[in-house]
Amino acid sequence: MQCSYFDAGVCRSCEFMGQPYEAQLAGKVSTARAVLAEASGADVAEWLPPAASREDGFRNKAKLVVGGTVDAPTLGILDERQRGVDLRECGIHAPGLRAAVPAIAEFIGQARLTPYDVPGRTGELKHALLTEAPSGALMLRFVLRSTESVSRIRKHLPSLRAALPRLEVVSVNLQPEHKAVLEGPEEQLLTEADSIGMRVGGLDLHLRPGGFFQTNTAIAEGMYAQAREWVEEATPASVWDLYCGVGGFALHAAAPGRAVLGVETSEQAVLSARRTAAEAGLADVEFAALDATAFAETAAEHPELVIVNPPRRGLGERLTTWLVASTVRTIVYSSCNVHSLERDLRALPGFVARRVRVFDMFPQTAHSEVMVLLERRGAGL
Repeated sequence: MQCSYFDAGVCRSCEFMGQPYEAQLAGKVSTARAVLAEASGADVAEWLPPAASREDGFRNKAKLVVGGTVDAPTLGILDERQRGVDLRECGIHAPGLRAAVPAIAEFIGQARLTPYDVPGRTGELKHALLTEAPSGALMLRFVLRSTESVSRIRKHLPSLRAALPRLEVVSVNLQPEHKAVLEGPEEQLLTEADSIGMRVGGLDLHLRPGGFFQTNTAIAEGMYAQAREWVEEATPASVWDLYCGVGGFALHAAAPGRAVLGVETSEQAVLSARRTAAEAGLADVEFAALDATAFAETAAEHPELVIVNPPRRGLGERLTTWLVASTVRTIVYSSCNVHSLERDLRALPGFVARRVRVFDMFPQTAHSEVMVLLERRGAGL
């Protein structure tokens, strides 16, 4: 893949841009092998073939920093001087996202949304966060410094929705602080619809504003399918999905007679997961809005299998300690950071890595997802 922004030196976010895709994928597998080679049990793992992605148009979300002026806004990133760089034709964004950006830029001028000036600490609109569902439905979130412009957004919203008929969910997020944080804790929904359906594996995972969903829908579907295969092989009667988000792994692990529990701190994500489970008629799948580590440490009973999909920092000492001391037989670990994964595997001496697979969630970059099937030593699958 070639990128004019990268070639011109205005954006270097995709550090592998221009490299042959086969070489990128092979390099990610090589890196994962090297990093995990010293981890407990990883040296005996079976390495499954990597899951490749399409090279371009794979991102289902665009996190656009808004810069420039009201009448000439930029939507993209900030340069080294903290000034806006327009990347509205970014090739890794899905075509539906790229097609929607011009209408959003025009709306910024129509609603007089002053872009936030980082050096001067003035202005209102910080980011435009756009997500596309497999159906083509769009969700747009305006990250603002204050509520000053909310009334104008409401007033002109019908014209934006007329320009973008696929726009189903619009919200305002308030982030008043001057710091490098994408969004704040307060969200105001501006549409009747409160979620878009991220359909994967025959399930509509309902994504609300602020909810987490993997950046690459096709790769996410592959990961859920892989986890389901490993769960079915282990035949557990009970499963926990810790850091479950909107419930992707938990819902795909469901089976008649199998008790599945998803745990996630975000109440909005849990509401979404419960809605999907109800629509799919999955009576044995439940979700709880709790801290994963605290929940595990105080649980009276332990499941046979645990799925973990933690943030980049990994599981941490408390949760790995609990896993070692628990009666859990099998762990399905999905990691977006091979280095924290390696650290956690070292902290799980009671488990051996049976299978490892790299999923290329982020082509053109050094990042990937790594999934590991861990079995308690002596348990036998």
